[in-house]
Amino acid sequence: MAKKIGVLLSGCGYLDGAEIQEAVLALYFLDRAGCEVVCLAPDKAQVDVVDHQAGTPVTERRNVRRESARIARGSVRDVAEVSARELDALVIPGGYGAAKNLCSFAADGKDCQVDPGVAKLVKDLHAAHKPIGALCIAPALVARLLGPDHAVELTIGDDAGTASAVVAMGARHVDRAVDAIAVDERNRVVTTPCYMLARGPAEVGAGIEKLVAKLVSWL
Repeated sequence: MAKKIGVLLSGCGYLDGAEIQEAVLALYFLDRAGCEVVCLAPDKAQVDVVDHQAGTPVTERRNVRRESARIARGSVRDVAEVSARELDALVIPGGYGAAKNLCSFAADGKDCQVDPGVAKLVKDLHAAHKPIGALCIAPALVARLLGPDHAVELTIGDDAGTASAVVAMGARHVDRAVDAIAVDERNRVVTTPCYMLARGPAEVGAGIEKLVAKLVSWL
C-alpha cells in the first residue's frame, strides 16, 4: 500500500503563499517515489495579497486553502480536520506564505505564533515518530514547534539573521549548501534550503529530491 504523505500548502505564489516551484517539485518527487499525496492548507484568509508582477501589496482578499488548490489541481483538505493518524509523513514547502499564513514568523520572528491546526498536526506527527520535511523558510515553523522541547536540528541555508531566530526558538541550526539536506534522525526531521539559496528550479529540485528520498527511507 502506498504511503500517504501530507503536503502542507500556504497559498499560491512565493510572496504571499506557497513557493510554486518548491511545491510542484515536492509533489513530483513524492509521486515518483510511489507515495499517495494529500494536499492540506488552513481554511482562512491570507495575511496579505501581493501582485507578483509588481512585487507590491494589493487590496484583494484571498483564502489560503482556495489558493492552494491552484497548485494541487483540485481538492485541498482543511489542515484543522486532518489527523496525524491519517498520514505517514508531512512535507512543508516554503514561500512567504509559510511564514505569513502557516505562522507569523515573517512579522514576529522568534516570537511567532503558529496556526492552531498546523501546530496540532505537526506536534501529533512528531509524537507518533512520523517524519516531517520542511523546505526553504518552512523550517522556522518547525523550530517554533519542536525547538523548545526537542532541540530539533535543521537548516535554512546560511542566512545568519534567520538562523539566529531559529536558534532563539530552541532549535539547532546547521549551514547547508543549496542542494544539501540537514537530517535530524532523533526527531525524524529533514530540511533543505531551496530558495533561501537557490538561483533556479534545478538547484531547488536537487535538494528536494534528496529530502524526499530521506523521508521515504524512514517509512
